[in-house]
Amino acid sequence: MTITPVELHHIDLKRGLFGYRRQPVDRLLEEIERSFEQTWRERADYADRIEQLQADLARHRELEALLRTTLVSAERSAHEQKAQAKKEADLIVEEAHAEARAVTRAASIERERLLADARKVKALLAAALDAVEDASDAQAA
Repeated sequence: MTITPVELHHIDLKRGLFGYRRQPVDRLLEEIERSFEQTWRERADYADRIEQLQADLARHRELEALLRTTLVSAERSAHEQKAQAKKEADLIVEEAHAEARAVTRAASIERERLLADARKVKALLAAALDAVEDASDAQAA
């Protein structure tokens, strides 16, 4: 049991013939000694605990700083990757448009060639029909 300073202040020791009675004073001193020893141990335990908590706090602050740095780095990396992906996507779209234009031009050229070939074939067929009709008319005459 610890003795508080207020309790010490209100202790009333009885006086004897040659001063205070020895036995109650000795008991009080032993109780004060035990109380002081217990308080001293608690103080040492608290000091150790404070030191441990301060070390934990320092470690947690270091981890927090590391996490902040990592988070900023990750955000920066994400932005860079997003920008790079957008550039690549734009380039792919531009290449696709260019290829589509080239395919359209090639198809248009092929269409014109096929139309020209069709006109030639039509003209040849018409000429052949005319020749056949002329030959039929010449045989009939």
